[in-house]
Amino acid sequence: MATAFSVRMLLFSSLFLLPISVFSQNNGRVAVGSSITATTGNSSSWLSPSGDFAFGFLPLGGNDIFLLSIWYAKIPDKTVVWHAYEDNNPIVAPKGSTLNLDASSGLVLNNPQGGEIWKSATFGVVANGVMNDTGNFVLQDKNSGSVWETFNNPTDTILPGQTIERNGKLSSKQSESNYAKGRFQLRLQDDGNLVLNTINLPTDFANEPYFATDTTAGTVEGSEGKQLVFNNSGDLFVLRENGGRFILTTAKGVSARENYLRATLDFDGIFALYAHPKTFTGNASWSSPLWYQPVDICQTLLEGAGVGVCGYNSICKLKPDNRPTCECPKGFTFLDPKNLYRGCKPDFIQGCKEDELASPRQDLYDVEVLINTDWPTSDYVQLKPFTADKCNESCFHDCLCAVAVFRSETCWKKKLPLSNGRVDVTLNSQTFIKQFPPMPISYDKEKSQTSVIRVESLLLGTSTFVNVVLSAALCLGFGLSFSYEELQEATNGFTEELGKGWFQRGMQIGSGVEVAVKRLNYVMQDVEEFKTELNVISQTHHKNLVRLFGYCEKGQQRSLVFEFMSNGTLASFIFADIKPSWRQRIEITYGVAKGLLYLSIERSIILRPPYKEHEGVERATIIPIHKANAKSPGYAHVEISRLLPKTLETLSCFATGWRFRSCVLHSASRSLSSLLPDPFDLSFVIPSISASHLCNAILAEDLPSTLAQRNDSHHPTNATATISIAVLEERSWNEFLMLRL
Repeated sequence: MATAFSVRMLLFSSLFLLPISVFSQNNGRVAVGSSITATTGNSSSWLSPSGDFAFGFLPLGGNDIFLLSIWYAKIPDKTVVWHAYEDNNPIVAPKGSTLNLDASSGLVLNNPQGGEIWKSATFGVVANGVMNDTGNFVLQDKNSGSVWETFNNPTDTILPGQTIERNGKLSSKQSESNYAKGRFQLRLQDDGNLVLNTINLPTDFANEPYFATDTTAGTVEGSEGKQLVFNNSGDLFVLRENGGRFILTTAKGVSARENYLRATLDFDGIFALYAHPKTFTGNASWSSPLWYQPVDICQTLLEGAGVGVCGYNSICKLKPDNRPTCECPKGFTFLDPKNLYRGCKPDFIQGCKEDELASPRQDLYDVEVLINTDWPTSDYVQLKPFTADKCNESCFHDCLCAVAVFRSETCWKKKLPLSNGRVDVTLNSQTFIKQFPPMPISYDKEKSQTSVIRVESLLLGTSTFVNVVLSAALCLGFGLSFSYEELQEATNGFTEELGKGWFQRGMQIGSGVEVAVKRLNYVMQDVEEFKTELNVISQTHHKNLVRLFGYCEKGQQRSLVFEFMSNGTLASFIFADIKPSWRQRIEITYGVAKGLLYLSIERSIILRPPYKEHEGVERATIIPIHKANAKSPGYAHVEISRLLPKTLETLSCFATGWRFRSCVLHSASRSLSSLLPDPFDLSFVIPSISASHLCNAILAEDLPSTLAQRNDSHHPTNATATISIAVLEERSWNEFLMLRL
């Protein structure tokens, strides 16, 4: 009997235990000591009674990082309505982290190693937690009073049943997928005025509002705003102190019982009301905004000290759905291609250097013309009466002017950074944007149709170096062999000296071209070895390199025959009283890098600078071309080591970039194929080109200790040339132009 009675009592008690267990899982109540873990399973969240909302760990772009948040649990996109935050940053946790409900501390988030990541600011002893069907997670005391809740710590969204008190706020995200605090705020100010404004991150300094309800104290007592209310019927309004309402919007026939409703301050600065059906089949989504403010944020947001909707140097435009989109004007690129609202950066640097002022302005800039585009807070001078042509010309010749806007006989000149950019069809204006000319040549597609001056050059050394610039037009194999008498006769006895060891002649080769002859005196080298090395050089083929026509060999007197370039040396070009434009200097450097890159990588020829102690770029002969469209820019210099006297040991040593004084016994008599690469070759030339004055060779004590002590024979060949090509090829003018600073 006792046993039967016990069984009946057990079965009877289970009738009560089962409903209690089911109720404890579905009433949203969370007991002290409960925890959830950051995983992709069902143990990563606490659900509301209806299952509409979940509180816990939401994966962010994968399964390793989780956002501590509240989201709609029944809709596919899991829209977040709240997330934990601290110091403007969202609280994220690695996989395996745990959230515990503690009686004294409330919610405590620990990483897998047990370290504390975050905890709720709880006042009082916690008896339990509740995840409500309103989307509010509440920590309650033993009397069911609230000691902490998410509705009192909102992020970017307000839900039906939620209010915002004075000095309360919503803050936007930085982007659609970045939950860090953004630039836009909705605030109920202390004076009762509900405003939308931007802030200057990382501070909370608020700029002037771009929307306001003006619910401040007026002639009617108690007219100032007390709360922002979003009631369960879907009405959104400012409740005044006297009980009156400033209606923002109503649900407009959308049933709050059949739809999820939310009002969100979006990352683009628009405060909008959305609806999503609770019951749906197929692919349901949030509606277009039922209501939003401001109507045209591009025109409404105008900040004297802020960056506008889209950041500096950008243009705000409205899409057909009246949401803003951001664009960069031509000559500018996005700071962050993944976040177009951060603004744009110029692709070049403007300046007022004396050498720029001395250069022809048409070589420096082009002008892009836009219609009805303005940056209204970036003016620094206003000219009136004026014409459009004069406005354009005034900006073009003003080194401070980046943009000029003309309308109604008035010219507004603007300087960088440009702020609050927008398109306004009512302006009836012309906008002139100063920008850098496009790159003349692509490295991969060397097809240039421009008529800009091209500079073809040879970096040619003293009698101890032959710095050879070659031509792509050269046929396979080495060129002609000339007798010493032929060259002596053609050059009138070597009487017309072009440079040290150089002589001009008028000579018929094929259809007839002018040539320059380089004499190599007292070269101790085997004739066949001399011819072999010249043959290696002659087989380089590149349209950017000048022709090597032939050679002469008579005992120890040897000469090389090149195509003659009539414009003189680069030194005379870049060091002249009238400086070359920055565009010309860039093209020169671009050509240098292309020539070096071709010779060192495509032809595996080792490059050498023409430096020895106290010898600079001015001693190198660099010959510009005589026709604008004759050749693309290109230069190189090649050491033919067997042509050098063995006594010139220190020169080859310094060329390797090692410490000068430690290499005095280094031999310069190795073959061409065994020479060490020199990463400094182009770096000696670029500063002289950019500064337009002589930059001497770097002394040993000026070299970084790591480079000065280097003796690795396998460092990358011509890193400087490769980097320069990459910089210029991507049109990153800033890196090159910074050299002038």
